[in-house]
Amino acid sequence: MKIAVVGCAGRMGRMLVHEIASTPGCVLAGGTEPPGSPFVGQDPAVLAGLDPSGLVISADARAVFEAADAVIDFTRPAATVAHAELAAATGTALIIGTTGLDKEQTAQIAAAAAGVPMVMAPNFSVGVNLLFALTELVASKLGIDYDIEIVEMHHRHKVDAPSGTALGIGRAAAKGRGVDLEDAQVLSREGITGPREAGTIGFATLRGGDVVGDHTAIFAADGERLELSHKASSRGVFSKGAVRSALWTKDRAPGLYTMADVLGVGG
Repeated sequence: MKIAVVGCAGRMGRMLVHEIASTPGCVLAGGTEPPGSPFVGQDPAVLAGLDPSGLVISADARAVFEAADAVIDFTRPAATVAHAELAAATGTALIIGTTGLDKEQTAQIAAAAAGVPMVMAPNFSVGVNLLFALTELVASKLGIDYDIEIVEMHHRHKVDAPSGTALGIGRAAAKGRGVDLEDAQVLSREGITGPREAGTIGFATLRGGDVVGDHTAIFAADGERLELSHKASSRGVFSKGAVRSALWTKDRAPGLYTMADVLGVGG
């Protein structure tokens, strides 16, 4: 499968290029950076610490999409929406790891996926997606006398909060309880908040250092507490899952899929 990476010069982009090159059945088809980037014209494989590929990083996203069977996108929300429309126009599968998408942007991506397979996930780690499934299961078995709190920590450079993964855990917990996360979530607390409201799903966000990603779902009741945690020590787990998802889209019907679909764990 010919796989390209948009935003290929960033930390995640370089890791994706490396993963594609080292995965059997895959070949790097190209990479993009925005017009004016100093990386345009450079070899994406060399930037990723590999031998020269003969490819050059392009500012022409459409040409890269046309040359690929699948494209992996870990960029920014506005760019991802444009890439989804480009994927639909060129018949190219799209793997989306971008976080911070709002409802309107998600709806635009879903509309584009009507014509081509897309996999969108807040986190492409196999372990995290099993955490989603476990959180949903536990939430479905415990009553609202178990308060749900989600704690996440990432490196100091992360620009969105709570993380997309934390929100994914929240959605899993809400689904287990049969409620809408937007109705139950408490994204922050400050000042005199009063007692905790039963049935809510709270979030706490920590930022600092070079933490790749720590997430914990806490179910706290009188007398006991159950915690489900995942800690990522390398972004390699995300690139492996994204490339696995790209391979999974081969001959797949159009539609917007999740990493749960790729792993066959429901959700």
